[in-house]
Amino acid sequence: MFQGPLTESILQRAQDEGKIEIHFHDLRTFGQGNYRQVDDKPYGGGAGMLMMAEPIVSAIEKVTAEAQQKKKPYRIYLSPRGKKLTQTRVERIAKKYPWIILLCGHYEGIDQRVIDGGWIDEEISIGDYVLTGGEIPAMVLIDAVARQIPGVLGKDESAAEESFSEALDRKKEYPHYTRPEDFRGHKVPDVLLSGHHAEIEKWRKEQLQ
Repeated sequence: MFQGPLTESILQRAQDEGKIEIHFHDLRTFGQGNYRQVDDKPYGGGAGMLMMAEPIVSAIEKVTAEAQQKKKPYRIYLSPRGKKLTQTRVERIAKKYPWIILLCGHYEGIDQRVIDGGWIDEEISIGDYVLTGGEIPAMVLIDAVARQIPGVLGKDESAAEESFSEALDRKKEYPHYTRPEDFRGHKVPDVLLSGHHAEIEKWRKEQLQ
């Protein structure tokens, strides 16, 4: 599922240039029995299946041990129950944690003991809705965090002044225009053609939402 979104354009270039590294680990590698089972029926009954604790914890521990990093990874579980992903949270993750492990949930979620036992540091949701798995939220988080890494966008100011950034007071970005000056009767605001930088800056601040 990760082919395409993470292997094209800016993110692929960032990997090629060594700005970021992205590795994938299949939980079924750590599954139990001949069928590499990673899920089972939930205690107490109910619809759906639940991801088992053992394969998840084994995967996290093995990946952590094999990486031989000096710093401990920051382990995030993508879940509808998590804290909502915001630009503020994205910037905090990008600045504070150089190594992140993302756990993509499936089915009815994961055994709560993975979280209670200390193998997860934070639960994050990309919105108040439910998806079929945590892969798409993981891609969203990777893309958002990668943009904050110096050099990934080419010009760092591209990430500094955009919607919800600290530089824009966490507000939505101002409108943008390019050529032609008149498109089917819709004209570029005069102030943007004036060359008066102070007035342009003032106009842009007034347009923030």
